[in-house]
Parts: sequence; C-alpha cells; structure tokens
Amino acid sequence: MMLMPEIHDLVQRLNRVPILADSETTSPTKRIRVPKTSEIVADHFRGQIVRGELKEGDFLPPEGQLMTTLGISRPTLREAFRILEAESLISVVRGSRTGARVHQPSTELVSRYAGYVLQSMGTTIADLYQARLAIEPQVVRWLAAKPERRAIKRLRDEIERLRVLLLADRFDAFIDAVSEFHGALVEVSGTQTLMFMNQLLLNLMSRHQSDYKRRHPLDYEEQKKSLHAGLRSYEKLIDLIEAGEVDGAVKHWRLHLTNANETWAEDAEGARIVDSLGQ
Repeated sequence: MMLMPEIHDLVQRLNRVPILADSETTSPTKRIRVPKTSEIVADHFRGQIVRGELKEGDFLPPEGQLMTTLGISRPTLREAFRILEAESLISVVRGSRTGARVHQPSTELVSRYAGYVLQSMGTTIADLYQARLAIEPQVVRWLAAKPERRAIKRLRDEIERLRVLLLADRFDAFIDAVSEFHGALVEVSGTQTLMFMNQLLLNLMSRHQSDYKRRHPLDYEEQKKSLHAGLRSYEKLIDLIEAGEVDGAVKHWRLHLTNANETWAEDAEGARIVDSLGQ
C-alpha cells in the first residue's frame, strides 16, 4: 500500500500552526479549530477505504512503519486507529505483527445505528413495515414498465432458490431468503440510493422477524402452508412484470406487502417500539 507523501507534509505543517488565545480573537466565529494529528491520519485512511483504494481484508502497514512514514508518535497513531475502530473501518489485534485489518462500510452497521435512532424516536414496528410500501411498489412499476431479461432472470433465480429451501422444509432459511428476494427486487432496478435505503429496512425487519418467530412459533403445517402461499405470490409478481402488466404488478405487490405487514405488525405487535438494543 502506497502512502500519500502529502499526509506527512500536512501533519508537519499543522503541528507548526500557532494556537491563538481567546484574547487574540475578536469573535468566536473567527476562531479556527486546528484538527488533531490523529484526526488527519484517520481521515486519510478513511478516505482510502471509502474510495476503494483499500479493500476488505487488506492490512495497513505495521505501526513502526507508519510512525516513520508519517512522522508521528505511537500514541497519535493508536488514537487514529481508535477513531477508525469506532467506525468499524478497521479491526486491530493487539500484539499482531500484521497491522490493522481493513473493513468496508456496510449497511448492516448503518442499520444498527439507524435502529438506535428510530428507537430513540419512539418508532413503531408498524411504521417500519409501512415504510417499505413507499419503495417496493414504485420499483415494481419501473420494472414492469420496461421488463429486462437480466432482471427477470435474477428474480426467477431467487424464486428457484426459495423453492428448493421450501421443498427441503428449511423454513428459517426460506424466510431469510425472502428478505434477500426483497433486496434483489430493488437491486435489479439499478437505483443505488433506494437499494441502500431498502437494505437498511430489510436488516431492521429481519431482526424483528427473528424475534417475532421466537415469541410466536407456528406448527409445521401452518408454517408450510403460509410459505407456499408466499412463494406463489412471488411467482405471480415476476409473471406480471415479465408480461409488462404495470398496474396489475403494482396492485398485486401492494396487496402482498399489505398482507405481510398485517402478519408481522398486527395490532399489539405493530404498536411495539423498534428495539435495537435487545436484539
């Protein structure tokens, strides 16, 4: 991994910037906060990770090499590492000679924090599921308005995987794969922002569904019947999209999601507050 020489130069220049006393400033609005050296170093590596210059699983150089290259002390470097660890962008094994391991940003991490925010706002389970109705029916409209062979194939592959799991009576794996089907539905639209927002919702809903199943177990026959009905509904959706039946596809999927919401977020269950701390 090549380190940018300007990082060393920037650190050295900022270390020489004089810090003005309060009496030397005419207004609080004119005060300039000089970033700490550790923040500069953390920002440098954060940028490389986000831009993809450092990949998942890469290792940063050993501490000694970084200290020499950047011209910083060990405490400063470790403080920078603590910043990046707190953001889950690296993991450091103390005493390891391989250096810090790089991790790409993930929607799982964001959804966990988003769950904390939603919980602090008093957001209900019903609200969480209702938000999905604002995304997927619109995506279905786009897909049906201009059916693409690539998208249809991807979705039918997901359906086939669901069928195999259901025939094997792997009900928990089937429900997990249903979440992936919902993700694929938005993914094939090619809209990155909606993909991110949808995956965030799916991660939160998956955690709720795992907790719900634990509290409300179904017997074998009841669960199998419900999952078979779901599979038929997914197949019908893809048929409608492939046929270019825009209104029919949107109507069908909106009804499917509404029925699913009533199952997962019925009455008292829907009134529960999103609980990210207890999951």
